[in-house]
Amino acid sequence: MSILAEKLGAAGRRVLDAVMPQDCLLCAAPAGGTLLCPTCAAELPRMPAPTCPHCALPTSSGETCGRCLRHPPHFERLLACFPYAFPVDRMLQQLKYGHQLALARWFGEQLTRVADGLACDLIVPMPLHPQRLRERGFNQALEIARPLARHTGVRLSATSCVRNRDTAPQEGLTLLQRRRNLKNAFACNTDFSGLHVLLVDDVVTTGASVSECARTLRLHGAESVTVLAVARTLLD
Repeated sequence: MSILAEKLGAAGRRVLDAVMPQDCLLCAAPAGGTLLCPTCAAELPRMPAPTCPHCALPTSSGETCGRCLRHPPHFERLLACFPYAFPVDRMLQQLKYGHQLALARWFGEQLTRVADGLACDLIVPMPLHPQRLRERGFNQALEIARPLARHTGVRLSATSCVRNRDTAPQEGLTLLQRRRNLKNAFACNTDFSGLHVLLVDDVVTTGASVSECARTLRLHGAESVTVLAVARTLLD
């Protein structure tokens, strides 16, 4: 084999290793070209059952929770792959702040399973304010939505919904304060009349942000909005 061929072969292996890691992200065991080995994937935390049919918080028998009865969200349903708990929380942080985009592909594939059987016409990623986008360099919701769109064949609209206000941090605010903080934070430049929209986000905490975004989508004609999230914070 020539020196050039050896160099090309080594370069190809480096590219393949970057795109398809050979070791498990969590335990470093051989993973056969996937992000997680079968053991670690099987041990990830799972969403509890039963849950509220609207916001996915646990309820005793699958009934609508008191929060959704008092303040109905603007989306019809929220579905999440995992609770926001270890190690999923660390994996999402590595995606957002460590720029490990291979995680976005893996998370998008997990959402594909959750979305199986859902009637939808359009996928919309939760938008980032331009300032946040400049700071981070990418929108994690969009990167998660790409493989979801590719696997489902549903059209992805990356620019039809924008965040036009960089709102104050939500941490420490009550649900009512969060909703006031987010009022009119989103805008749309598309007519969604009659469309069933999947709104994709990485983490849903109280649901205030996705509900306000869903309200904007509904104001622009969306027939329904279903929220798909990688992780859901389970409140006490």
